[in-house]
Amino acid sequence: MIKVVKFGGSSLASAEQFKKVGDIIRKDETRRYVIPSAPGKRTPKDTKVTDMLYHCYGQAILANDDDDCEEYQRSFEDLIEKIKERYQEIIEGLSLELSLDEDFKVIKENFSKKIGRDYAASRGEYLNGKIMAAYLGIEFIDAAEIIFFDEEGNFDDKKTDEAVAKRLENLERAVIPGFYGSGPDGKIRTFSRGGSDITGSIVAKAVHADMYENWTDVSGFLIADPRIIPNPKAIDVITYRELRELSYMGATVLHEDAIFPVRKEGIPINIRNTNSPEDKGTLIVEDTCRKPRFIITGIAGKKDFASITVEKAMMNGQIGFCKKVLEVFEDNGISIEHMPSGIDTMTIFVHQDEFEEKEQKVIAGIHRAVEPDFLELESDLALIAVVGRGMRATRGTSGRLFSALAHANVNVKMIDQGSSELNIIIGVRNHDFQPAIKAIYDIFVNTMI
Repeated sequence: MIKVVKFGGSSLASAEQFKKVGDIIRKDETRRYVIPSAPGKRTPKDTKVTDMLYHCYGQAILANDDDDCEEYQRSFEDLIEKIKERYQEIIEGLSLELSLDEDFKVIKENFSKKIGRDYAASRGEYLNGKIMAAYLGIEFIDAAEIIFFDEEGNFDDKKTDEAVAKRLENLERAVIPGFYGSGPDGKIRTFSRGGSDITGSIVAKAVHADMYENWTDVSGFLIADPRIIPNPKAIDVITYRELRELSYMGATVLHEDAIFPVRKEGIPINIRNTNSPEDKGTLIVEDTCRKPRFIITGIAGKKDFASITVEKAMMNGQIGFCKKVLEVFEDNGISIEHMPSGIDTMTIFVHQDEFEEKEQKVIAGIHRAVEPDFLELESDLALIAVVGRGMRATRGTSGRLFSALAHANVNVKMIDQGSSELNIIIGVRNHDFQPAIKAIYDIFVNTMI
């Protein structure tokens, strides 16, 4: 059995956390390939090393562009020393005979040469990977040697898959830092923030892993946001489709791009808690015959949307009507979040901050494109997704949902259910966002306990 294990920044923020990680890896010999993130926050007021590196690189550029400015040079050198101290503290706490002096010398030189923000950001994972490899006594592989991007900066999955598989073919164990790779010119390229999740998924696919464990500071996914629902129940098993729906609506524990490589191979992902390794966490799978604990799997949502309702008699009989309306939004560079429709109406939900500056152009464009009978704008709206594979086999789900919202005095502005019966999208006013989520959680979870 092969497991790929990725550890987030909070799991590797200090020597104490490193020791927890070491215990987890040594406890299970099938945990063979380790993907570390850069050190995260040790305390709520602490700074992540990646943010320190970004700031340090910014000071290096200012110092380089202004030769007379000693202040920027001092700031740059002070920040380098502070970053070095963070790593030295971990090394000493682990009683390792390891020196990163030469690495920091190279980093300092490259920062001064303005080598790039991607390079700067990647050094957090790179250095943590070297410490992790020394601590575990296994081989370190620079991700730049096996993770590749094309000339446009897009991930090159074919080249990477072949390189990772070949490099690890005869290697029992290894540490591969997350978040970055290299382009055709050899320069460092990075994924978006949180991209260490993607690296772990890529490695899991390439080695045909049996499991991809993603260790963080929470025991898996929760049914609802703990900032709204006190101590919400955890999700035991969730399908990729359910996860995609919840992630789209703002539920974030795993980088959403980390799903696709392992999904293609049918490799399950296990979200685990470094600080509570005995917890089973959440298992993410392609599909399952396991019955969910509750009718719904999760609730997630976002606020601050605007809606544009376009009404025209016999709209459904006009070929290309919707296309013409959507082209107006495309021409103005506005992304569409949701689009419920009726026989003679269609409503487009967009992010309010994107839409406000261009609203009059959009209105004029729609009038020119389709000559609507009526057009109405609404603002300060929220969208809530109620997701669950259990809804398909349960009659009366929508009725219970509406009843709960009515009882909580929440006015529903829109409701839309996908043909897969996997999710129901509800539109409410911003001020009804939290009351709606509490009412939904209460009817589908609390009443079922």
